[in-house]
Amino acid sequence: MKYRSAFDIIGPVMIGPSSSHTAGAARIGRVARTLFGKEPKKAVISLYGSFAKTYKGHGTDVAIVGGLLDFDTFDERIPQSIQLAEQAGIEIEFIVENLVTDHPNTVRIRLFNDEKELDVVGISIGGGTIEITELNSFKLKLSGEYPAILVVHQDRYGVISGVTNILAKYQLNIGHMEVSRKEKGNMAMMVIEVDQKIEDIVIQEIESLPNITQTIRMVE
Repeated sequence: MKYRSAFDIIGPVMIGPSSSHTAGAARIGRVARTLFGKEPKKAVISLYGSFAKTYKGHGTDVAIVGGLLDFDTFDERIPQSIQLAEQAGIEIEFIVENLVTDHPNTVRIRLFNDEKELDVVGISIGGGTIEITELNSFKLKLSGEYPAILVVHQDRYGVISGVTNILAKYQLNIGHMEVSRKEKGNMAMMVIEVDQKIEDIVIQEIESLPNITQTIRMVE
C-alpha cells in the first residue's frame, strides 16, 4: 500500500478511536450523502469483515451515520449521531454480513427517500483514506478527496471525448478517470477526478451533451 503523506498513516483529526474504523467510516458515509444529494429518509447499512465484528466498539456505526448527516470526522456530534438521525426522522438499519469481501473494512450503504434510491459500497483502507468501489452496481474507484464528476451516459461513440473536451475548455486537469459499463451499448458511467473546482457552467455544458443521463458533482 502506498501512502501520499504522513497523514495517511497518522490519520485525520477525528472523533473516535480508529482512523480506519471511525474516521474512514465517517468519510464513506459523507460521500454516500453527497452522492445521494440530500438527507435520506432511510439508510440500510450492511457491514462486512472487520467492520462487522467491531463496529460498535470502534464507533463505526455512529461514524457512518454521522457522515450521512454530513458531519466531518472531527465533529463532536458523531457519538450522538444515531439519536440525532432518529430525531430527524431518518430510519437507520444495521445488517451484519458474513460474506467474505476483498477488503476487511467494507460497508454497503443503501439510501432511500420518496423519489430515489442509492446503493454505495465503500472500503476504509487506513489512515482515514477510503475508496468508493461500487455505485448502483457500477464498479468504480472514487477517493472522495478531490473534486469529481460522475457522468451516467449511454454507451455511445463520442460521449467521452465530448466530456473531456469541455473539461479542457475550462482548463480542468484530470487526475484520475475511468469508465465502467454494465453491458456494451447500454448504460455506462464516467468517474473523473480533477485538480480544480468544478463550476456550475461546466456541469451545465456536460448535461447539454447528447446521451448524457445524469451528472453528479463531488466537491472536495
